[in-house]
Amino acid sequence: QVQLAESGGGLVQAGGSLRLTCAASGHTASDYAMGWFRQAPGKERYFVATIRRSGETSTYADSVKGRFTISRDNAKNAVYLQMNSLKPEDTAVYYCAASTAGAGILVRRGDYDYWGPGTVVIVSS
Repeated sequence: QVQLAESGGGLVQAGGSLRLTCAASGHTASDYAMGWFRQAPGKERYFVATIRRSGETSTYADSVKGRFTISRDNAKNAVYLQMNSLKPEDTAVYYCAASTAGAGILVRRGDYDYWGPGTVVIVSS
């Protein structure tokens, strides 16, 4: 099975940018569709973005569309989330997830089989 580890979180002012990295180990990342979710304090974990194994197709939550970009480098076993124009409501723990599903648009928590421990993003106003 694959192990996932997120990095790149931190404190940033509104309007700023951060780039999150998800490093995969123990298995080839290209065998998995990958996704990012986030969970704000006191709230459920919500879908942010997903990218297919080849990297050719990505899907975003409406709340981040046009501001966030998901990408992957299968040679480096890594997935990225570039976050621009950050808002205070983007404050959350961000989780990387891997799915063995071979098809479909993977936007539900249950679509994913493996999760990282998360990285904290705080956007100040």
